[in-house]
Amino acid sequence: MAHITFADGSAGTAAATWGQQAIWDVVRTLGSDAARYNVSVCLPVDGMPVPAVLDALRQLCYLHDSLRTRLLCDDAGQLIQIVDPAGTMSVPVRECAADDVESVGAALLAELADRPFDCAREWGMRVGLVESAGLVRRIAFSLSHTAVDAWGLVRLAMNLTSIAQGESGAQVMAARPSMQPLAEAAFQASDRGRRLDANARRHWRTKLDLGPRRLFPPGGAASEMFPNAQFNSPALAVAAERVAAGYQVSSSSVLLAAAASMTSQLSGSPDVVFQIVVNNRFLPGLTNAVSTLAQEGLFHVVDAHLDFADVIRRTHKTSLSTYRNSYYDRRLLLADIEAAGETADHSCFVNDTRSLMPTDRHAPTESLAKLRSRTTLRWPIEFEPRRNVTFAMDLIDVPDSIELSMTADSALVPKPDMERFLCGIEDLVIEAAIAIGAE
Repeated sequence: MAHITFADGSAGTAAATWGQQAIWDVVRTLGSDAARYNVSVCLPVDGMPVPAVLDALRQLCYLHDSLRTRLLCDDAGQLIQIVDPAGTMSVPVRECAADDVESVGAALLAELADRPFDCAREWGMRVGLVESAGLVRRIAFSLSHTAVDAWGLVRLAMNLTSIAQGESGAQVMAARPSMQPLAEAAFQASDRGRRLDANARRHWRTKLDLGPRRLFPPGGAASEMFPNAQFNSPALAVAAERVAAGYQVSSSSVLLAAAASMTSQLSGSPDVVFQIVVNNRFLPGLTNAVSTLAQEGLFHVVDAHLDFADVIRRTHKTSLSTYRNSYYDRRLLLADIEAAGETADHSCFVNDTRSLMPTDRHAPTESLAKLRSRTTLRWPIEFEPRRNVTFAMDLIDVPDSIELSMTADSALVPKPDMERFLCGIEDLVIEAAIAIGAE
């Protein structure tokens, strides 16, 4: 076991940020299941001595307050963040043969990630090293979701790489300046921060007033478990990029439009409402933030059952408005929703996680038809029922492909409909690519 020790870091206490509060509210109700909200990755290392890696990690802790922040409720019940200026972090080190590096790294990551964080007593980062032939070959990170989101993890990895390559902490911060959570909390309490919050909540209330009251009427007994489908499609990855280029929109808009079209087809509702995860790093000072900023934005598209090309264009325009209105005080929003009474069904979630971490990607040499022959669908796991969720779909980058991971309430979206939904997304996007001559 190795250790990282540091002193004289920045310190302070403030109200929790909106992102910290939102995740804390969710995770604290999950008990032992809270570990699935941990943000974890095992990164390859091109051979570095253990002391050099430990020093780089120590510098990382100085750079980012979120890595040494605790969250707890004060006497008034208010969630506060406490940034500790000093402390020690234990770092397990596993030695192994070269052939075992990958498997030992996976086992170490599971060990770090498979238990929830005690945010009141524990900092938000666990890290471990895999050593082979005297050099570190893997770094396993598991971070509390109250410390970072997936986009924050990417920036953490970028900064660690820069430090490991010889840059000082000051050079890294000069190249990628970022607002710390204490400063973010102060901004959120400012007049401008409150205006952003008010505008975002107004956007939500408007869309919830206009959207359909129910998308998927109950069709059977309540689900004891929520099945998970993993749909892997090399053809969809290629076709989405080609359609995006043809329509001059993002591939996220293309795939979101396809999900909206298929939701409309399956539910019979011409209008569709999704909660989509937005990273919120387009705001001033937050581009490079290593913290938790991502929140759900409310997306509402009308006439999603009509011509797919038109749905793509309207989805792109509508999604931009969603992104602009996804930074808010979630507790105030929930109070707004409760006060409004009956609202639009907003129990469907889409989270595009692609391009978060480097993924092998090669220029396709095969036709879409050939690529499509490699599409696979599997059902690896079932989850405990998720409150107020009809379905949740993650878009994930995998080497030379894209994976759609969908979990659904089978009383509302049975497994055959889940398969229709996923295959339908692939159909729509590939057909759109063929229509513009991008086969």
